Amino acid sequence: MQRVLLVSNRLPVTIEKRKGTLNIRQSVGGLATGLNSFHQEHESLWIGWCGLASDTIDAHTRRTIESTLKNDYLSIPTFLSSKDIRQFYSGFCNKTIWPLFHYFSNYAIYNNKLWESYRHVNRLFAQTIKQVAQPDDIIWIHDYHLFLLPRMLREHCPDTQIGFFLHIPFPSYEVFRLLPWRKELLDGLLGSDLIGFHTYDYVRHFMSSVRRVLGYEHTFDQLTVDNRIIKVDAFPMGIDYQRFADASCETGWLSEVKSRCKTQDDCRIIISIDRLDYTKGIPQRLKAFDHFLDMYPEYKSRVTLIMLAVPTRTTVVDYRNLKQYVDELVGRINGKHGTIDWMPIWYLYRSLPFEKVVSLYNIADVALVTPLRDGMNLVAKEYIAARKDGLGVLILSEMAGAVREMGEAIIVNPNSMQDVAEAIYEALIMPESEQVERNAVMKKRLSRYDITTWQRDFISSLDKLKVQQDNVETKKLTRKHRSELIEHYAAATNRLILLDYDGTLIPFTKKPEKAKPDRNILYILHHLATDPNNLITIISGRDRETLDHWFGELHIGLSAEHGVWLKDHNEAWHLLDFMQNDWKEEIRPTIETFVDRTPGSFCEEKTYSLTWHYRQVSHEQAFVRTRELIEKLLHMTENKNLMVLKGNKVIEVKTAGINKGRAARHWIDSRKWDFIMAVGDDWTDEDLFDVLPEKAYSIKVGMGISKAKYYCTNVMDVRNLLAELMSAGGR
Repeated sequence: MQRVLLVSNRLPVTIEKRKGTLNIRQSVGGLATGLNSFHQEHESLWIGWCGLASDTIDAHTRRTIESTLKNDYLSIPTFLSSKDIRQFYSGFCNKTIWPLFHYFSNYAIYNNKLWESYRHVNRLFAQTIKQVAQPDDIIWIHDYHLFLLPRMLREHCPDTQIGFFLHIPFPSYEVFRLLPWRKELLDGLLGSDLIGFHTYDYVRHFMSSVRRVLGYEHTFDQLTVDNRIIKVDAFPMGIDYQRFADASCETGWLSEVKSRCKTQDDCRIIISIDRLDYTKGIPQRLKAFDHFLDMYPEYKSRVTLIMLAVPTRTTVVDYRNLKQYVDELVGRINGKHGTIDWMPIWYLYRSLPFEKVVSLYNIADVALVTPLRDGMNLVAKEYIAARKDGLGVLILSEMAGAVREMGEAIIVNPNSMQDVAEAIYEALIMPESEQVERNAVMKKRLSRYDITTWQRDFISSLDKLKVQQDNVETKKLTRKHRSELIEHYAAATNRLILLDYDGTLIPFTKKPEKAKPDRNILYILHHLATDPNNLITIISGRDRETLDHWFGELHIGLSAEHGVWLKDHNEAWHLLDFMQNDWKEEIRPTIETFVDRTPGSFCEEKTYSLTWHYRQVSHEQAFVRTRELIEKLLHMTENKNLMVLKGNKVIEVKTAGINKGRAARHWIDSRKWDFIMAVGDDWTDEDLFDVLPEKAYSIKVGMGISKAKYYCTNVMDVRNLLAELMSAGGR
C-alpha cells in the first residue's frame, strides 16, 4: 500500500514543557483516537502543529521535538508562532469558520487580518508537506483548519493523490455565502481529488455552493475542474466499536455514581456528555430537563441528570460566557427542584478517563444527545456500542449528522423544550424489550461500519478515483494519438470532418454575436475545404442566416439549429424533417418572463426553436433560474413533440427527434468514407458521436463523461490539430 501523509491541525500527541523538560504523550479523543489505528497499522506520517508556540522554544528544543516525533510517533511537526495560534486557530478557525459552519452566524466575525493569518498558516503546512512528500504518496487532509491546503499542494504536486475530509457540517449556500472569502475556500478545496463529508446533506450543500459561487456543474457527485475529475461523497465516520463493546466498567466509580444518584430503588439516570460548546445546545437541554420536571413532577427524586461538560476553548470570550450561563442555569434548576437528599443535576466540568465514561454509558438509562448542530456526534454511537445488556434509550437531535444512521433512536428538535421533555418521558417508560430491539439494529449497523471501515472506505474510494482518472487520461488526445490520426488522414482519399462551432472552433463570448470566426480559423477551414479529398461540415446550434453570413463563401456543408436545417455547398437550405413551429406562441411568453426576471439573459428565436441564453447571468442567479425554467418547460412540453436541451449556458426548446446525430447522417451515409473525424464540446454533440462508425475519430473539447474516444483541452488544441491536418493533406 502507498504511504499516506495524514495532515491535521494538531498532531495526535500532547507536548508539555515543564521546568525545561519536555513531556510528550499520545493524545486521547477526537481525530487522534479516530485515526490512531490507521496511523499505526499503515505506512504513514502524521503532519500537524506540535502544540507549542515556536517563539517559546529554542533551536535545540525544536530539533529534539522534531527528532522525537519522527522516530517515536511517526509525526512531522509544523511550527506556529504565538501570533499564528492567536490569529489562525483562536481567530479565523474558531471565530469565523466554526460558528458560521454551525449556523451561528451571529457569532462569526469577518476580519481580513485573521484571514491573512489563515492563508499564511496553510502555506506553512504546505511547506512542511513539500519537504517530506514523495511522488507516490497519498495526502489525506483533515478538517476546516486547512481548506486552502489542497490547492497549494496541487500547484506543487499536480499528480499527487489528495483527499480531504471535513469533520464539521458544511452549511447551506444561504449561510456559506455570508463568508467574504467563499470563492477562495471553495477553490482551495477543489485542489483535492476526493472530498468527503459525514452526510449526503453536507455533500448537497457543498455542491450547491460550488455551482452557485464558482459555476461548476456536477454529474453524479463528480466535478471536472481544470480537466481533472473530482469526486465528492459521504463517509459517515464510525467509532472503534469493539473497544467500547469490550470495555470493562470501573466498579468503584459505578458505586460512587449510584450512591450519589440512586436515592430510591427506581431512580433513573440520564447522561449528557459534551464539550462545553455553544453548538451542543447545553442550555436548551437544561431548560428542557427543567420543563420535564415541571410537566412530570412524579419523577422528582426519581431521576438524575449527570451532565459531563468537557472544557474547551477556555480563552475565547463566548465560551467563558457560556460556562458562566450554564453554571447559573444548573444552580437555578437544582435550587428550584432539588431536596436535601436529591440533586436533579450532577454537573461535572472536566474530562473523564475512558473507563469512567464507559461506566457512565452502562449505568445510564437514557443518553440525552441534543446538539443544535453537529457534524456527526460520536457520543451517540459510543453509548449504543458500550451497552453490554442492550438496554438504554438514546434521545438524539435531528441536527446531528449521526441521526442519518441512528433512526431507531428517539429523534427530537433540540430547540423545542416540549419535544425534548416528552422524549425524556417516552424514554423512561419504554419497555426493555423495545429498548433491546431498537439498540440491536443500531449495534449491528455501527459494528459493520466502524472507524476501520470508514478509513478503508475513504482510501479505497481515492484509489478507485485514481483508476477512473487514469482511464480518462488514456482518452486524452496525446501526441501519439495525434500522430496516428494525422497518418490515417494523410493516407485517406475520402475524408469527412464534422465540426461544432461555439466552444470548439471559437471560444465562448458573453454575447453570441461577438463570437465571429477570425481570420485564422477561416484560413484553416478554407484550405481544408479546397482539398478535393475532403468534405468539411459545421453542425452548429446557430441560426442559418448567421452561418450563411460567416461561412457561405466556403466550400463546406452547414447544419443550423442543432440539425434542423441542412445545406450542402452551392445548394439551398432544407429541413431535415417536416416540423411545425406554432408551439412557439405558447412557449415564448414563459421564456420572455424569465428574461425580464433575470438581468443579463435574453431569448433567441430561430425558425424552429427558442433559446434562453444566460452566459452573462451570475452563477448564483443562474443556478436558481435554470432549474425553475427547465422545470416549467418540461411541464409545458410533456404532451408535445418537443424537447428541452440544456447546453453551455443556454436552454433550448425544439422539436423532439431532431439532433446533430440525425443531421450528420445526411453526410455520413452519402458515400463510403475512409476517414471520419467529429469534434464537439457539449452534450448536444453526444448525438453526433453516437452515430459515428466504429473507426471514426470522435473528440470532445474538455474532459468529462462522453461517448467520444478522445478529448482535447481547449479550442486552441482543436485549431492546432486542424492546422496539422491542413499541412498533412498537402504532402
